Amino acid sequence: MHRPTLVRSMRRSGVVTAFAIAVAVATAGPAAAHAEVEADGARALDQNVELTFSAESESASAGISKLEVILPEGITPDDITYKEGPDGWKLAATGRGYTVSGPKLAVGEDAEYLVTVRQLPDAKSLLFKTLQTYSDGQVDRWIEREDEGDDAHGHGHPAPRLELKAAAAGAKLVSPSPTEEPTTAAPSPAESATGSTTPPSEPTADSAEDDGMPVAVPLGIGAGVLVLGGGIWWFRSRRTGSA
Repeated sequence: MHRPTLVRSMRRSGVVTAFAIAVAVATAGPAAAHAEVEADGARALDQNVELTFSAESESASAGISKLEVILPEGITPDDITYKEGPDGWKLAATGRGYTVSGPKLAVGEDAEYLVTVRQLPDAKSLLFKTLQTYSDGQVDRWIEREDEGDDAHGHGHPAPRLELKAAAAGAKLVSPSPTEEPTTAAPSPAESATGSTTPPSEPTADSAEDDGMPVAVPLGIGAGVLVLGGGIWWFRSRRTGSA
C-alpha cells in the first residue's frame, strides 16, 4: 500500500473511532443518573426495615436541596422514621408520603439518606416515586415504571423500586399502634355538661336526720307546745282580769 493511501486510511479510522467514542459518551451519560432504594434481604411483612435511598445529581450548576417520595400502597407517613441523611436535612410528612430536605448539596454531589419502615406490605415489589429538586428550581421526576418512558437506548426516569422476597412463615400484618387508654373513670353526665366536677352539697336541715327522725318533726312538736302554752297563759290572764 502506498504511503498516501495508508495515511488516508488511518485518518478515516481515527475519525470513525472518535465519532464512536463521542456517541457512546453522549448516549451513556444521561442513562447513568438514577434514583434507587435498597434494603438487604427485605421480605414482605418484615418489620422495622431500614431503607437506603440515593439520588444522583444531574445538574452542572445547582445542588440537590429536596427529595419528595410518594409512598406505595400499604405504607403511610406515620410508618416512616428518619434515621440519617445530609447535614441539616429533615423529614416532613406530606399527604402522599414525605419530603427530606435541607441546605443545598454541592454541585454534582449525590443525595443519600436512611429511613426505617414500621412494616413492609405484603407485595412482590414496591415503587417509591421520587421528585428530586435542585437549588435553582429544576426538578428531576423519577416516577416512571421500568416498562414505560424508555427510549431505544434505555433512557428515562424510572422510579426507585424495591424487590421483596416472600413473607417469612407465620408473618402477619400488625395492627396499628393501640390508642392509649384513659386512666380515669368516665365523667358523669353532669360533669360532661359543665366541664368540671361539682362537689357534694352539705346536708341541709330538711334532709339531715337524727336517730332516724327528721329534724323537722321535733321542731314542729316544739312549736306546737309553745303555741299551746301561750294559749293557756292568755286564757288564764283573761279570767284573772275578769274576776
